[in-house]
Amino acid sequence: MAPRIPTLDIRRFTHPASPSDREAFVADLGAAYREWGFAGIRNHGIPQPLIDGAYAAFKAFFALPEETKKTYHVPGGGGARGYTPFGVETAKDSKHFDLKEFWHIGREIPDDSKYRDVMPPNLWPDEVPEFREKGYALYEALDQLGSQVLRALALHIDLPENYFADKTDHGNSILRPIHYPPITADDIPNVRAGAHGDINFITLLVGASAAGLEVQSREGEWVPFTSDADTIVVNIGDMLQRLTNHVYPSTIHRVVNPPGELARQPRYSVPFFLHPNPDFLIDVLPSCVTADNPSRYPEPITAHGYLEERLREIKLA
Repeated sequence: MAPRIPTLDIRRFTHPASPSDREAFVADLGAAYREWGFAGIRNHGIPQPLIDGAYAAFKAFFALPEETKKTYHVPGGGGARGYTPFGVETAKDSKHFDLKEFWHIGREIPDDSKYRDVMPPNLWPDEVPEFREKGYALYEALDQLGSQVLRALALHIDLPENYFADKTDHGNSILRPIHYPPITADDIPNVRAGAHGDINFITLLVGASAAGLEVQSREGEWVPFTSDADTIVVNIGDMLQRLTNHVYPSTIHRVVNPPGELARQPRYSVPFFLHPNPDFLIDVLPSCVTADNPSRYPEPITAHGYLEERLREIKLA
């Protein structure tokens, strides 16, 4: 039987029955990430009506005419906010663009914020009035859940529980509603999302219950990860892999085309990419350097500098 990526109950951390239960959750979560870079999180406390309402608004936007959607595309904006049309994003080193279109919702910050030059204001589609309220409510809920996951991860690598709090409170985090349109031909070489690692600290994927997500094991095997409807998939990104000197691996994953008639159906998913603050310096943590795991990154880099590097690689900058 193929090994399964663990799904864990985060109430053991947020509302533990005992201190030992909380410690056991931290150990279980840390072990899942060391092995897989992925875990499912259930009992996360995000109400299903909020998720359903956001999905309904996102689907309504993607159903708009192509020319309407393209009015929300920002040329030269690297897809940072608003709409990115079908056929743009390409996984690093891939010959084919991904079969998807998407929207980016970012953090709401005041215009006089020191981060405004790298975190532009959000765009909102006038044609779907509920998009803004539902979309940003889901953004904030996933941001809070991500903070809880980071608290547990900090404890697992011997950092103070609140270590990441002031390093992500103005993070350039992104909520990305994605539409994978129906695949109408049998000989398309592209997959819906090519094999890739995420750029950010951690990614929270809400609504990953549709088949297609596959995670690459340490042995190079592709392991399907179709979660239950009430589970949020959380995985490590490249920034956290670098910060932790690969103690937490950023695992390669992809979204493959389903077989037969399932390919003729659209697929929607909504990942939340949790980023550190743009000026956070990604410098290997001393607690993650050992004789067996010497520092792989002698040169630190800011989170924004790293983001710019990677966006160029995936054709978004």
